[in-house]
Amino acid sequence: MVKVNSSRPMVLVTDAGRSSAIAVIRSLGRKGYRLVAADSNPKSLGFYSRYVKEKLVYPAPENAPREFCDFLLNAVKTRGIDLVIPATDLTIQPLARARAAFQGITRLAIPENAPLEVVTDKMKTVELAKRLGVPVPTTFLVNTAREALEKAEALGWPIVLKPQASKQLRQGKTIESFQVTYAASREELHAAMRTFEGRCAVLLQSYCEGTGLGVELLMHDGEPLAAFQHKRLREIPLTGGASAYRESVALDAALYEFAVRLLSEQRWTGLAMVEFKVNGVGAQLMEINGRVWGSLPLAVASGVDFPGMLADLYLEGADSIKPRLGNSYKVGVRCRDLQRDLMWITSVLMGRQRYAFLKMPSRARALRALLSLFNPARKFDLISPDDPLPGLMELPRIIKKFRHKMREAE
Repeated sequence: MVKVNSSRPMVLVTDAGRSSAIAVIRSLGRKGYRLVAADSNPKSLGFYSRYVKEKLVYPAPENAPREFCDFLLNAVKTRGIDLVIPATDLTIQPLARARAAFQGITRLAIPENAPLEVVTDKMKTVELAKRLGVPVPTTFLVNTAREALEKAEALGWPIVLKPQASKQLRQGKTIESFQVTYAASREELHAAMRTFEGRCAVLLQSYCEGTGLGVELLMHDGEPLAAFQHKRLREIPLTGGASAYRESVALDAALYEFAVRLLSEQRWTGLAMVEFKVNGVGAQLMEINGRVWGSLPLAVASGVDFPGMLADLYLEGADSIKPRLGNSYKVGVRCRDLQRDLMWITSVLMGRQRYAFLKMPSRARALRALLSLFNPARKFDLISPDDPLPGLMELPRIIKKFRHKMREAE
């Protein structure tokens, strides 16, 4: 176990099995904070980190959000926890609703409800961007297949279907999740929309090809304290999604200005990742993630300790932070989510093309990606010499998952 200073604050990190949450645990552990790792999965990878002082298993928030909040409230009271850092929308949404119950007992690293609602509701994000002059794809909000078909011709094919909210808290009882999907014809659009009808409104957008770039920021009351940018090199699914492999790149002045404009308008406090697609025509806003983002390990590996600064911000105030703006980090660092990168390599090698409109990467590129797994200069989200167990424990889980997928494919 790592020696910790008993006078240092105690921080609880939720969703401890996520690589982003483990990056938070490791960063704060290295700074001497006392760490409580919490998750609904009793075999959470974060529980194996050497920096964890205590492990908590809470009720799954997607099934029991009220019980989840009650459990955490009791935990912070009985353990004297100074700060709670929720790592996903599944934990942020119920905690934001229960914010008043935690007032005066602990601090929640969650933006205020009004700006949080803007980034959670994708249509409100689009409206904010339009008002501030930040470019976005052509967008229509629809509720039925009939409405979608009426708007389709104005967009052209293929069409992106984005749920208005990826996670929806249903009367405080459950949290329902929705995924982005695509349609390349009227028939596909009709079928896809039928799965959303009566459950979630949908943003129809024209499909935007290009390179995915993310501008990550730590903000305090609308003012930037730290900034970082990455480029997505491989994504799962291939149409665009969570990054499997990415690289730190120099801050693009225009994208940085767009990102700060969006968050400053809302007087944002906390972490956020503003995602763009960039091509020969220019940049377009994809979404704002108002939370810890999946590729956080890359930022930390590149020299921007967002988790440490986030904890300092909430526990010691903005004056305790030395701003990290401009290109104050290593450029060219590459880091991978091993499971997702193996999924990308496998999908390309096997020629799995879910959508006909998608241009598949070459198998030669997939083979180069496979060989790069052995390049010592490339980093992994979970494999870390000073905290090896989470990365080692991930390996048998990846093998088990791939065996299951291979059986399904037979």
